Amino acid sequence: MNQTEVPVVLPEEAPMTLNCAYETLDSAPYLFWYVQYPNRAPQLLLKGSTANPRAEEQGFQATLVKSDKTFHLQKRSVQTSDSAVYYCALRDTVRRAAGGAEHKPKGRRRAEVSSLRSENYICFLGRVDFRVFLENEPKLRANS
Repeated sequence: MNQTEVPVVLPEEAPMTLNCAYETLDSAPYLFWYVQYPNRAPQLLLKGSTANPRAEEQGFQATLVKSDKTFHLQKRSVQTSDSAVYYCALRDTVRRAAGGAEHKPKGRRRAEVSSLRSENYICFLGRVDFRVFLENEPKLRANS
């Protein structure tokens, strides 16, 4: 997954786009945007899937574009209260063989049992530090 990695600083009321591109073998992926406000735990902001590709919440929106493998987060007009850390995440399904043995009473053959088991993982790869400043507030330097 590729995500905007540098800190993003914008003036209040500016439009915002945070990029997220992904790679998966899953034919029906689920993508998420999480937000973490200062001194708080991350919380789910948006969720997109091939069945429901467009998500909107609190003025934010993202559309899962399967052909481009993207799920960019956008907002038309940011506020200082939007300053936070944003995470793009992918739910990936891993299919693994799950083997076991079926026990039979003495004198009978033991039968091996094998099946495929699916396990779901949420992969957080990358983060965006996003800050909104007021027009009269000094801007942060990129290297500070």
